[in-house]
Amino acid sequence: MRVLTALKLVSLLGAALCLSVPPSLLHGQEATSDSAAVAEVIQRFHAALASADSATVLALLADDVVVLESGGLESRSEYRAHHLPADIRFTQAVKSKRGLLRVVVSGDVAWAVSTSEVSGVWRDRAIDSAGAELMVLTREVNGWRIRAIHWSSRPKER
Repeated sequence: MRVLTALKLVSLLGAALCLSVPPSLLHGQEATSDSAAVAEVIQRFHAALASADSATVLALLADDVVVLESGGLESRSEYRAHHLPADIRFTQAVKSKRGLLRVVVSGDVAWAVSTSEVSGVWRDRAIDSAGAELMVLTREVNGWRIRAIHWSSRPKER
C-alpha cells in the first residue's frame, strides 16, 4: 500500500512540475503541432490531386517551388502547364497506398518523407510500383507551403 501511495505522489509531483514549466520551454508541443500542420498540408495536396482540384494544388505550392520528377526539374509554372494535369489523371487512374509520413520541423522549415505503392493501368500499361516522396515546406504568414517536391519510383520487387 505504501509503495502505491509513493508512486501516486511521484506521479502527481511530476504532473505538477510539467504544468509549471514555462510555455517557451514546451518546444516539443509546438513541434508536434507544427508536424501535424505540415502533414495536413501534404494530405490536402494529395487529396486535391485525387479530386482534380488544381486550384488547391497550386495554392499549396510556394511561388518558387521546385518539382523533381521523371529525371527533370520544373518550376511552378512549368509544373502547372506540364506535369500537373498528368499527375491528376494518373492519381485518378491508379490505386495508391501511402506509407507512413515522417515529418521533421526545424524552425520555419520542415521536410517530410513517405513511401507509397501504386497499382493499376496508366496509358494502357500495367503499373505496379513502389515510390518515395520528399517534400520541403516553409512556414509563411498564411501557414505552411510546399517549396520542393521530389518523387521517385521503381517497379515493385516480386
